Amino acid sequence: MDLLTREYPPEVYGGAGVHVAELVRALRGDIDVRVRCFGKPRDEEGTTAYLVPGPLANANPSLATLGVDLQMASDAGGADLVHSHTWYANAAGRLAAMLHDIPHILTAHSLEPLRPWKAEQLGGGYRISSWIEREAFETADAAIAVSEGMRRDILRSYPAIDPAKVHVVYNGIDLEQWGPVEDDGLLRELGIDPDRPSVVFVGRITRQKGLPYLLRAVRSLPAEVQLVLCAGAPDTPEIATEVADAVRVLQGERTGVVWLDRLLSRHELCTVLTAATTFVCPSVYEPLGIVNLEAMACGAAVVGTATGGIPEVVEDGVTGRLVPIEQVDDGSGTPLDPDRFVADLARTLTEVVSDPDTAGRYGQAGRRRAEEEFGWQRIAADTLAVYQSVLAGR
Repeated sequence: MDLLTREYPPEVYGGAGVHVAELVRALRGDIDVRVRCFGKPRDEEGTTAYLVPGPLANANPSLATLGVDLQMASDAGGADLVHSHTWYANAAGRLAAMLHDIPHILTAHSLEPLRPWKAEQLGGGYRISSWIEREAFETADAAIAVSEGMRRDILRSYPAIDPAKVHVVYNGIDLEQWGPVEDDGLLRELGIDPDRPSVVFVGRITRQKGLPYLLRAVRSLPAEVQLVLCAGAPDTPEIATEVADAVRVLQGERTGVVWLDRLLSRHELCTVLTAATTFVCPSVYEPLGIVNLEAMACGAAVVGTATGGIPEVVEDGVTGRLVPIEQVDDGSGTPLDPDRFVADLARTLTEVVSDPDTAGRYGQAGRRRAEEEFGWQRIAADTLAVYQSVLAGR
């Protein structure tokens, strides 16, 4: 099997990259997996990386992506099937299927129709990425959704797809690598006071993560509460400036606003999550949210928006709390009433961070749920079952 992906270690910047790395590791115990990824050469056996062709180096990112996909598709001959992840590799999967007459399976980590803000980043390339994704979904032998919420979104966005071809296989978490780490010295080195309650956010600076809403909500939290932002990799200069300005204002109004804008090591991140009174996921679009699983694995209570796949991970009143949201039906995820969403987020965060005993119980329950429902061996087995069903049907 050839697995096609943009992200692969060490070049990982989001949840899709984490998913792919862990899935490959789990699958290789059962089948031969060849990885084809974007970027610089890798040392890992069975892994081939591809650079953007020179003439496309300064082209629109969507065209540069196609330049890589053409190389992947050409090299996929001999595979029994190809499995692509995200629109970046979907064209490679579709082309390989036609060129080599092999099945194409794809996993949806997000959907272009539900990310209209990508036009800010790609310009006219957003129309190209949307076309690639639609063509891939409507012709794939099977599609894997990372949550039931994502499955509903797929069928709503692409009604031409046969629902029987869309399978749910959750994202997972490596419970050996993600777990509680207590290190007050490291927290202080990072600028975090281990003796103060904290709300922690981890994520890319992108519209879907809802960071501007969180920065507004924090203004209403008790003065002793710290905000720890592990946030970087902005989608555009505009949102980077918007977030930086909002953080600067917030830092002028209260103490304990810590912004870590570099990529933290897993040890550092586990330490920050373990110390969190609560983790917050204010996303307006989230197919599942691996970051919520990472927080739960570290024993942190989670406060998340009740949208997408988040309610399938966060059990309200058991592993954390869900914040209600009514959203504009235009694919953007924008709250119908932003002020109400901000107020509800602030109220819920205040309730959880002000009750550390209950937050601790949420965290313990979250770790148990991660262990029982989201281990990678189970997810690899479910993925193999999809492969087998597709191959058996040809």
